[in-house]
Amino acid sequence: MSLIALDPASPEQNDMTRRERIEQRLQSALSPTHLEVIDESYMHSVPDGAESHFKVVAVSESFAKQKLVGRHRMVNQALQEEFESGLHALALHTWTPQEWFEKGGVAPDSPECMGGSKSD
Repeated sequence: MSLIALDPASPEQNDMTRRERIEQRLQSALSPTHLEVIDESYMHSVPDGAESHFKVVAVSESFAKQKLVGRHRMVNQALQEEFESGLHALALHTWTPQEWFEKGGVAPDSPECMGGSKSD
């Protein structure tokens, strides 16, 4: 696995959303055949625009021969800088292309937030 080092000082990086940066980092690290990066921050008790909670669906041959924890470590390592700069939660669905096909090409819905409520 290769890590992508993004220069936070570059103008391109400053214009990117966290979702876009996550996509770029995972494309580089995993060469996925399918990648979804979904900002689920709105489902949690965080300020508008927080970009702190994401769901990632990644389908890659890079996951072959890797146990689930190894797959998650690969993703977490690729996103280390995002965790250091405010990424709070990451729901991961990591499959090989064969596993993705067997699942019908659909990731499970995320559960409701069990933490604080914006209505409180």
